[in-house]
Amino acid sequence: MKDQLEKLRKDFLEQMASVPDKEALEAMRVAFLGKKGSLTALMKDLKDLSPEMKKEAGQTINQIKSEMESSIDKKFVDFDAVEIQRKIDCQWSDITWPSEPVQGSVHPISMVRAELEELFISMGFEIIDGPEMESEYYNFNALNIPADHPARDAQDTFWLRNGMLLRTQTSPVQIRGMQSRKPPFKFVSPGKVYRNEAVDASHEHTFHQIEGMVVDKGISVANLIYTLKKIVSNIFGHPVEIRLRPSFFPFVEPGFELDFKCQICGGKGCSVCKQTGWVEYLGCGMIHPNVLKNGGIDPEEYQGFAFGGGIERLVMMKYSIDDIRHFHGGDLRFMKQF
Repeated sequence: MKDQLEKLRKDFLEQMASVPDKEALEAMRVAFLGKKGSLTALMKDLKDLSPEMKKEAGQTINQIKSEMESSIDKKFVDFDAVEIQRKIDCQWSDITWPSEPVQGSVHPISMVRAELEELFISMGFEIIDGPEMESEYYNFNALNIPADHPARDAQDTFWLRNGMLLRTQTSPVQIRGMQSRKPPFKFVSPGKVYRNEAVDASHEHTFHQIEGMVVDKGISVANLIYTLKKIVSNIFGHPVEIRLRPSFFPFVEPGFELDFKCQICGGKGCSVCKQTGWVEYLGCGMIHPNVLKNGGIDPEEYQGFAFGGGIERLVMMKYSIDDIRHFHGGDLRFMKQF
């Protein structure tokens, strides 16, 4: 019995040193301390020992059981602390912001971006960031958009003299995120993007997007629809009519456009919704196998969905702003409303 107990203690310590997460730790607790666990089985064998040996073995078993329970409880606390710290690290903060109160107000784009990040964190997403000056590989090639693909023409790219470019979308962060993580994972990447477009009431050359990605086993379009419905309803604080339209994006297959009923005109038609009554919010779809491969993920084993949309359009709907040019116009009368 003594040798068995020592071997059991040694096995426990070896497994405890390499237990990867809370799920594995719970399985380990059941294996050693559960009703059918290894230590429990030895306790049942006490009846076959002599009174002297039973007393000694019983004391040893109680000591080992106490050590195991204490070690497992401490490990659970450690895992919880790591998870809490990870969520804290994901929260954005500006370390250059003055400690003393200053006059002014928070820009509405910053307000809504912070709300979005808080929403996604509550849904278990990680917030990640990436460079605004990107390489051609991450902005196009890795996203299944080769040099001769017509989708490049639609993005009106700002090319730089050093061969780099100003990112036309936040999607490059998805590739970087996949390359630095192992599934399952889910994250979003908000940030500023640039396109050489003509400026009008609903288009700007500099604007903000937020991209999201979920990768796991058994992911389907149903998971995508559920997530998007939850996001839109939380953003506006009330049910909003939405629709999905089949669309093409090189990095997803199948692809969709998600529209929602214009919150400014109530669907009657205005300059923001181009008199259609609907506002195109984001593109989405199941991640293309080529994109998963470029992120270092086996598409035969894992699936995922991705989505991305403009933050300005949400702000315009939320605060009934009818012209996107107000955001960068520098008019203090506009800013004082917030």
